[in-house]
Amino acid sequence: MKQHIPNTVTCLNLFSGCLGIVFAFNGELHFASYAILISAVLDFLDGMLARWLKAYSEIGKQLDSLADMVSFGVLPSVIIYHIFLLSPQTAPYSTFLNYSAFLIAVFSALRLAKFNIDTRQTENFIGLPTPANSLLIASFPIIMDKNTSFFMNYIMNPYFLFIFSLGMGLLLVSEIPLISLKFKSLKFSDNLLRYTLIASSLILLLLFQFAAIPIILCLYFLISFIQFRT
Repeated sequence: MKQHIPNTVTCLNLFSGCLGIVFAFNGELHFASYAILISAVLDFLDGMLARWLKAYSEIGKQLDSLADMVSFGVLPSVIIYHIFLLSPQTAPYSTFLNYSAFLIAVFSALRLAKFNIDTRQTENFIGLPTPANSLLIASFPIIMDKNTSFFMNYIMNPYFLFIFSLGMGLLLVSEIPLISLKFKSLKFSDNLLRYTLIASSLILLLLFQFAAIPIILCLYFLISFIQFRT
């Protein structure tokens, strides 16, 4: 029975992702962003519950990837696609550039398939995790709502969105080692960089709200670089 508890949370992750897609196609991109946030929390919880309850199963592993594909692959692609449509169109390249948003979904599928068979990623990640990429994309509509001029110049630029979609897709399947937030213990000495990342992220979120997420992602790469170069 306990094996069904994390799987139920995973299904809620999938349900949230489906709702987010509906919100996005209704033009409610900020609600679609909140759906990604909810899915990210649920994705964290299902893994934590599986470890605490020792409720590992092959179906749970596959279900997690399928849910993540919707919530962190298709949904962020749909958000980027709609931002493309809101940005100035660049005929005759508009159609090509707009559909490049779905590179995120393609590379997310490759990333998740690779993760399932890669025995090197039990404690840390190799390549950008799909939830981290999705949270970055989730910040875009909320930043747009706030009309943060510095970021708006980039977010509403179709050429930037094309380069972003391709670049983030390549990071998803890259061989760059990155730390995970999987805690084997709560000892400060064993998790110094993890605690540093969490504390810094909370401070940045308090100061800059969703505009902090691009900064947090850069910090994530920097701390990972320090972790694997020491």
